[in-house]
Parts: sequence; C-alpha cells; structure tokens
Amino acid sequence: MLCMQCGANAEKGYTTDVTEVENGIVIIRKVPCYKCQECNEIIYTADVVARLEKMVEAAQHLMQEISVIDYSKVA
Repeated sequence: MLCMQCGANAEKGYTTDVTEVENGIVIIRKVPCYKCQECNEIIYTADVVARLEKMVEAAQHLMQEISVIDYSKVA
C-alpha cells in the first residue's frame, strides 16, 4: 500500500489508537494498520475504522476517565 501523505511504501503493522472523548480517553492497543516507512503516517482500512468507532462508542458508556482496550481481544 502507498502512503496517502507522501506516496512512499506503507507496510502492515500494529499501532495504538488514542481517542479523546467527552468523559475521558479511550486507548486501543494492537490496532492493525499500515505504517509509512518514510513519514510514519498511520493508515487504517475501512473495516478497522468501523470497528474502532464501535469500540470507542461502547467504551464511552462504560468508562469513567480512561479506558484501555486490546483490539485483538475484542475484534
């Protein structure tokens, strides 16, 4: 896959996604992604974005301030 930012090669990998929400922060670890080898841009596929959105929404209802989720155990 090519990086949308700089056009360099992006390879499969994993990252940690941090999303700030009204009542705190949701941290999701081990999220599958593509990482650019040149500019370090993180690229998610559409299905990963959809799952992340659902995880963040669910976490908002259960959390008090910080929620840490392991993507590989929930997805």
